[in-house]
Amino acid sequence: MQIGEKTAFITGAASGLGLAAAQRFVAEGARVFMFDLDAERVSDQARALGDRAGWASGDVSNEQDVKAAIDKAVSQFGAIHINVNSAGIGSAGKTVGREGPLPLVQFNRIINVNLIGTFNVLRLCAAQMASQTAVNDDNERGVIVNVASVAAYDGQMGQAAYSASKGGIVSMTLPIARDLARSGIRVVTVAPGIFSTPLMEASPQPVKDALVDMIQFPKRMGAPSEFADMALNIVQCNYLNGEVIRLDAGIRMSAR
Repeated sequence: MQIGEKTAFITGAASGLGLAAAQRFVAEGARVFMFDLDAERVSDQARALGDRAGWASGDVSNEQDVKAAIDKAVSQFGAIHINVNSAGIGSAGKTVGREGPLPLVQFNRIINVNLIGTFNVLRLCAAQMASQTAVNDDNERGVIVNVASVAAYDGQMGQAAYSASKGGIVSMTLPIARDLARSGIRVVTVAPGIFSTPLMEASPQPVKDALVDMIQFPKRMGAPSEFADMALNIVQCNYLNGEVIRLDAGIRMSAR
């Protein structure tokens, strides 16, 4: 899909990977609708991108919040061709720790935002895409880019909830791509490694140093702009579908 004059609905768009994707897409001639829980920050970032950006705030796991945002995006820009799902949260906690078993409410919260929230947004965006006219000779109507994590494959101690949420995104990629094939909608998941996002930057320096030490090459955190490069490539490569791509500089995380 050629990205020029297309519209992308991006979650987690106020910062990190989502913001980087929004900035890159606008630079390539697209329009972006930015969705984030932080109303003040997402509105500021949308204004900075000018009249090619719109925004709404809400919870990705709330059906009404997402429906209202999609309606606003379509009203403002006429269609949704691309959906990037980068909203997510993290929380560490061992299955059984010093204070007993991991609170179920903590596990549920991570699953609800990362996994259910991703599915909630993509299913509603896909319904909108399926109702639109195809945009190229392949009869393509949309592209969905989900964000998982390398923790889906080699999660560390204390990452049971986070790894489960991201593993769910990995596992549902192919069946959703199959579900949406007749509608001309592609689905691809990116599994980032250690990226310089607000979530990671909030970690203690010894934790960050230990993670970087596991990276092969280049031996540094990924830049959000590198995720944006990958998202753009996925949109533009029509033959890429039903796949999960590790974007991680060769990291394989140890148990701790």
